[in-house]
Amino acid sequence: MRAIAQELIAGLEGLAALGAPPRVKQLLLPPAESRSSEFCAVELDDGSLGLSFALLGGALAQLHAGAGGAIAGLPALELARRYAEGEGVQRMLGFAAINALTRHLYERAGYVPPPARGSMGDLDLGPGDHAGMVGLFPPLVKQVLATGARLTVLELREDLLGSYNGWRVTRDAAELRHCNKVMSTSTVLLNDTLDDLLAHCRAAERIAMIGPGAGCLPDALFARGVTLLGGSWVVEAEGFKAALVAGAPWSAHARKTAIARAAWPGAAALMARAAASVQG
Repeated sequence: MRAIAQELIAGLEGLAALGAPPRVKQLLLPPAESRSSEFCAVELDDGSLGLSFALLGGALAQLHAGAGGAIAGLPALELARRYAEGEGVQRMLGFAAINALTRHLYERAGYVPPPARGSMGDLDLGPGDHAGMVGLFPPLVKQVLATGARLTVLELREDLLGSYNGWRVTRDAAELRHCNKVMSTSTVLLNDTLDDLLAHCRAAERIAMIGPGAGCLPDALFARGVTLLGGSWVVEAEGFKAALVAGAPWSAHARKTAIARAAWPGAAALMARAAASVQG
């Protein structure tokens, strides 16, 4: 069993004691041919939305072909458990359900994640820093270099490898050992590379996991050394859903969030708040 998956699901199991647990309302997919939309969404019957990266291993095409099966009406926790027990498309749907259930818990507990101060995981980079980036994101490269920091990018594509002016791209994860600040997308939670990645980041003073799919409870990540979880908070659901299924940009309907480890109240505290609201 995948330890991180079990821990993320365990953090949500308490929802079953708060009344009728939410069920899946629908799966939202961008167009199969879209190149700008990389995420699918699971919506629960209370309107909570959870995102997951949908381009790993041809998952989006498989979902359009019906590989996800009929999930509408399923208890959301049942779907979430597929993140630990399933593979491929089923694992991805399970992760989206985990993110949706996390949003459901936040709403029940009255918790709203703080806004992000930028696109780089609030790393506060400067000339003395050596930043690590897991996956090449060209717009962020310019932002990192503009701070005066050095940059090492971990990337699998052979055609992108090499040294550039002030930064380099490598396939060797061990190079992250030289970085004092690291940013990664939540895709590492889908391709089973999280623990291997973090093993090379033990010297880093800050590790930010960022991206629209970074919507899970952060406790298990913080325990492993991650210092900030930066996701997307949907603020206008109807506009968001319409844009996603049309393959259009949806950033106008969501805002970036940044949950710092030092300021996180903890999943147990939020579950207690949610329980108190039911009793009250």
